[in-house]
Amino acid sequence: MRVRFGVLGAVTACDETGDPLPLRGPRHRAVLARLIVARRRVVPVSRLVEDLWEDPPADAVGTVRTFVGDLRRAVEPDRAPRTPPRLLVTEGPGYALRAAKDDVDAWRFEQVMDGLDDAGPAQVADLLAEALTWWRGPAFADFGDERWLRAERSRLTELRLHAVERMAQARITLGAAAEAVPDLDAHVTEHPWREEAWRLLALALYRSGRQADALTVLRRARGMLREHLGVDPGPRLRRLEEDVLRHADHLDPDAAQTVDGVWARATAAYETAVAARARTRLESTAGLMRDLAVTGGGGLEAARQHRAAAVAAAEQLGDPELTARVIGVYDVPAIWTRSDDPEQARRLVGAAERTLRSLPAEGHEGARCRLLATVAVESRGTLPPEEPASGERAWPVRAARQAEEIARRLGDPSLLAFALNGVFMQSFQRAGLAARRDEVGAELVALSSRHDLVRYEVLGHLIRLQSRCARADLAGAGRHADAADELSARHELPLVSVFTTWFRALTVAATEPPDAALDAYRRAAESLRGAGMPGLSRGLLPLALMSVRVRHGMPLAGDGDVDLGPYEPWVRPALLVDEERAEEACEALRCLASPPRDLMFEALWCLVARAAVAVGDRGVMERARAHLLPAAAEEAAGSGLLSLGPVASRLAELDAALR
Repeated sequence: MRVRFGVLGAVTACDETGDPLPLRGPRHRAVLARLIVARRRVVPVSRLVEDLWEDPPADAVGTVRTFVGDLRRAVEPDRAPRTPPRLLVTEGPGYALRAAKDDVDAWRFEQVMDGLDDAGPAQVADLLAEALTWWRGPAFADFGDERWLRAERSRLTELRLHAVERMAQARITLGAAAEAVPDLDAHVTEHPWREEAWRLLALALYRSGRQADALTVLRRARGMLREHLGVDPGPRLRRLEEDVLRHADHLDPDAAQTVDGVWARATAAYETAVAARARTRLESTAGLMRDLAVTGGGGLEAARQHRAAAVAAAEQLGDPELTARVIGVYDVPAIWTRSDDPEQARRLVGAAERTLRSLPAEGHEGARCRLLATVAVESRGTLPPEEPASGERAWPVRAARQAEEIARRLGDPSLLAFALNGVFMQSFQRAGLAARRDEVGAELVALSSRHDLVRYEVLGHLIRLQSRCARADLAGAGRHADAADELSARHELPLVSVFTTWFRALTVAATEPPDAALDAYRRAAESLRGAGMPGLSRGLLPLALMSVRVRHGMPLAGDGDVDLGPYEPWVRPALLVDEERAEEACEALRCLASPPRDLMFEALWCLVARAAVAVGDRGVMERARAHLLPAAAEEAAGSGLLSLGPVASRLAELDAALR
């Protein structure tokens, strides 16, 4: 029998016909809810006891087992005696609910949200209209403020609010602005602190021919934010008010249809005129992929795939000048120092190097500069792991410098911006280089603002955000975050908000109690859902949560068995120490290589140093001290996403232990 579970409202279980199954009392429902929160993972019996009772009775373990037995009889009534359960299973020290993703309403809702990236506005509106009907009330409505439920309830609530706003945006785009007004009006009444909801309501009113009402809504939002939160509206709300007052053309309700028509006619003309011109098509494909990459989500993933295919096709034609153009036109600004697809990056670097060798010795300086910058950007995070001096001699570092020299000699602003991106990516030869990166970011901002290179201007602000965090200047970093957000909203660069959202979680972690910090990071992780950036997202949330626990002296393993992704080798010794497994921690440290030279370099060495001090490993302590010493004046926060605190504090602990 197929069982469907509901948590978007009161916790329920129904059979295939929709008839409710007998879940008995509130404790039974609590066990079921706790297992659903675990998302198919095993929950130990001891954890169930802790979560069900503040003061567990003497027979709590037996009682939990009784609850589970009752639940099994309810959800698997047709199971034959002495046959193993298939849905509510026993595994190791506890239990897991092995429900399919389609059989839990919250999980189905998440799948719908994840699948919207490539959907058009009509499909988005239809999908969300149906999905929102699955909500029968607040998530897990029949439970109070249970500790084990807070994060999941908060996450689902945020997802629902985002869905309401996403559906309203789709309706407005489709020309049904008046239909969106009533739902948005109710939405802002219930959730008055959501600026995006106010913006959409004002836009819907304006597009419905109600300019005065739109201005009234915007002023209500401003007054409410100032009176209750003491903040001014964000850049998108401020800009909308200015646009409404001046009747900006892009607010015209027919503008979207006009854009769609222009695109359809232009692409049809291109198909007709350029059908047989393979070389022109390859260059056009690479240019389109450059624009697609900054849309995020499925667009970024598709851009990577089609770009690689275009480069391979250009190489097959045997024309190095064409290949150089196809490779070099993809000058998408890059801020994160770990590749999303290392194997593809390796192939692109190989193609760029082969093309460099094949270009005629004379001329083609611009193409040569772009190829060198491509090598530098795509070789991010690949510097030799141990000796700083070897990093200075590494080929990607030399490629970045050569690209910069050529660009400055040619006096080409766009070439120089691309080359400076390569310089930034190769500015991790050692710890403590935040000041150098700040200079690169400052030059990018100044250069790009003079020459209208918006994407590189955003990159410059994000680089400065990172370097200011490393230099303990959160106020300065915040100004650059605001500038990046304003530019990204104006020029439709959605991926920028991923980094600024995480930075704002870092500020919460630096200034507020640990519970608030942990919640801020969990909310920030939502910005990575469907962003198409596995090089950034994998392992980031567990590492961020751990950074909060380290700074507050809390147990590190607060989330059970989590995927630390690429950070696992350097985090594991600290976790082992925290679990009082000193011998295993010593073994893990003994064979540990240096972490990659990237934005997490100082943070990971701080974690390694903490573990080495705890177990008294002098060799690793000396290595950690040598690597961290150049950053003595910085914070282990150069990523702009998380912080392990002042490097000087960790150095002081190392010095004391090495005496």
